[in-house]
Amino acid sequence: MSIDIVNETEFVIDDAMIARLVSHNLQGMRVHVDADISVMFVDETAMERLHVEWMDEPGPTDVLSFPMDELRPGTEDKPTEPGLLGDVVVCPTVAARQAVIAGHSTEDEIRLLITHGMLHLLGFDHAEPDEEREMFGIQKELLLSFAKADRGN
Repeated sequence: MSIDIVNETEFVIDDAMIARLVSHNLQGMRVHVDADISVMFVDETAMERLHVEWMDEPGPTDVLSFPMDELRPGTEDKPTEPGLLGDVVVCPTVAARQAVIAGHSTEDEIRLLITHGMLHLLGFDHAEPDEEREMFGIQKELLLSFAKADRGN
C-alpha cells in the first residue's frame, strides 16, 4: 500500500497519524494492500482553483476527492483489486474554521474530512437521504474504530 502525504501549506500536519488513519480506513473498507492513495493539503487559494475547475463552484471548500481507478470496497473474502484509489485534497484552514463551529479539534475535523474524502473515492455519495445515512454511518464507524485503535500512539 502506498500512501503519499503532501503538505503544501504552513499548517502543521501529523503525517504519521494521517498515514495510520488512511491505512486503518483502507483496511476497514477491505481495499487491496497494493492500492495507492494520495492525501494533499493545500491553502485556500489552491483549493478555490480546484473547486472552481472541478465543481464549478466559487470559493474554497474543505475537501475534494479525485477517484482514479474507480475501486470499490471489498469484502472479507475478496478485497478490491490493486490499483490507484485516487487523491483526497484537504484545506486545513477551512477545516480549522469548521472545527470551531463543530466544537471539536482541527485534527478531528481533518480526520473526518480525510475519511469522508476516502469514502467518495470508493464510490459513496450523500446526494440522496439513504446514501447519506449509509455513507455517514460508515464514516462514523471508521472514525470511532480509528480513535479506539489509535489511543496508544
